[in-house]
Amino acid sequence: QVQLVESGGGLVQAGGSLRLSCAASGRTFSRFAMAWFRQAPGKEREFVAAISRSGDTTRYTDSVKGRFTISRDNAKNTGYLQMNSLKSEDAAVYYCAAREIPSSGSVIYTSNYAYDHWGQGAQVTVSS
Repeated sequence: QVQLVESGGGLVQAGGSLRLSCAASGRTFSRFAMAWFRQAPGKEREFVAAISRSGDTTRYTDSVKGRFTISRDNAKNTGYLQMNSLKSEDAAVYYCAAREIPSSGSVIYTSNYAYDHWGQGAQVTVSS
C-alpha cells in the first residue's frame, strides 16, 4: 500500500499559478505510476495528467496542455502538478492517484479505474 497526501491547493486569481504536491509514503514511490485527476461540482472525475514511474513519459488532457506540468521527485517520494495560467474552468478538487507498475518502462494510464491508490483531494478555486 502507498498513502498519498495532496497539498498546495487554494484560491488564486484567473491567470495565476499554483503548485500541487502529492506526498507518498508506505511503499517505494518509484515503483508507482501516478496521475492527477480533478472533479468539479456536479461533474465526473476527469483525467488531468499522468507520469510514468521514472518520469520519462507524461500525458495531459488537451485542455491543460501548455499550462500544466506534471513531474515527480522519486528521491523525495513526491509528485507535483504545476498549474499556470489558471482559468475558472480549472476550479475543482484535485486528486493524485498511483498504481504500482511491477516492471520497468514508461507505462502510464489515463483512466481513473486504473488507479487503486488515491489521496484525499486538494481544493483549487479560481476567481475571475
